[in-house]
Amino acid sequence: MVKKILLILLLPFLVKSQSVEQKKMQWFKDAKLGIFIHWGLYSVNGISESWAFYNGQISHNEYMKQIEGFTAKNYNPDYWAKLIKESGAKYSVITSKHHEGFALWDTKFGKLNSMNSAARKDVLTPFVNALKENDLKVGIYYSLPDWSYLDYTDHTRKIKRYKIEDEPKRWDKFLNYYQGQLAELRDNYNPNLWWFDGDWEHNEKEWEVDKIKSLLREDNENVLFNSRLCGNGDYKTPEIGMPVTRPETNYWELCVTMNDSWGYYPSDKNYKTPKQVIDLFVDCISKGGNLLLNIGPKADGTIPKEQVTILQELGKWTNKHKETIYTTVAGIPYDHFYGPTALSKDSSILYLYVRDIPKDERIILKGIENQIEKITIVGEKGNLQQQMLCKVSWNKYPGVIYIDIPKEKIDNYYTVIEVQLEGKVNLYRENTGAIECN
Repeated sequence: MVKKILLILLLPFLVKSQSVEQKKMQWFKDAKLGIFIHWGLYSVNGISESWAFYNGQISHNEYMKQIEGFTAKNYNPDYWAKLIKESGAKYSVITSKHHEGFALWDTKFGKLNSMNSAARKDVLTPFVNALKENDLKVGIYYSLPDWSYLDYTDHTRKIKRYKIEDEPKRWDKFLNYYQGQLAELRDNYNPNLWWFDGDWEHNEKEWEVDKIKSLLREDNENVLFNSRLCGNGDYKTPEIGMPVTRPETNYWELCVTMNDSWGYYPSDKNYKTPKQVIDLFVDCISKGGNLLLNIGPKADGTIPKEQVTILQELGKWTNKHKETIYTTVAGIPYDHFYGPTALSKDSSILYLYVRDIPKDERIILKGIENQIEKITIVGEKGNLQQQMLCKVSWNKYPGVIYIDIPKEKIDNYYTVIEVQLEGKVNLYRENTGAIECN
């Protein structure tokens, strides 16, 4: 009885808390697509970002010599932002500092930054400004570890670490350093989200996670954090591998490369095709998540032509299908349609994503109990023909719907079918489903 009374008393506060969270997360939930940018010293030689010296492929000293080649001489942040917007993305996340410690802005904490590179300038500020001018949300990636900072570790072939309890003053120096950089980024850019990385090297107490979250919320209580703060974030960030089943969370984002590399890696030609990228994107949409698609600019600031092409082709598709992307929620189970789907926010419109040309120019929809008002192809005129099978008046089984798709109206990447329902989608989910007549 006491537990029930406590639950009743707490219920209004729980509902209010959920409402605040939903409001804070709404732009992220609606955004669907973001562009990740890995740009740093590794772009000079086209090697693995930070991991090249960590894994002993080259020495730390040789890795750091790349600072002499980071010129950004052809860097055009306005073009970057416009290309990102053209792709259909609603936000972008850029590596302000990766694990090797090279900062893209004019930081007062340490000298390892773009001001002391061949570029001789702050390259982060103009890009953030360009994003805001193009009405794009700003995400700042920041690596918690710094494998070049002497009070964090040393620069040996295999990174050596010390026990914090043995050298607390040394660790305090590092905390002041990295938290000072975060305060700079907060004050300079006031981002919409923070994308942390490298949390695996220490626990949340050692990183002082609660302190940095409070620090970064000082001027923006609605700022978002990814989950790489030892799990203390607003949304999950699976990497590279698309979740096979729908994640059990309301907010998540798949970060993925266009080829097999995060930074510019000229020998890596294993690029995904635009259609394969849209495969991933549609899968994310159908499972209620976002896609954070990565690009890796060259050291001079130009974006590889393969990556530009992918963004432009992606943009053609997103521009044609806006209504089926940004205002949707996760779709229905594959039991009802042989492919990914999405629903309008009020669940009265069902979107079917058709990847290929059906052999008989027909697709199948099953187990929809609603009356269907009309079926159309997004971006095309006219209603589609449909045929109902296995439906009888004396059983509630809703039958099987065959939908005709004229071959000449098939999209180059994904054709999206809009099914307008009478009321909120109602799925037939009974175990049997067999129609009996004895």
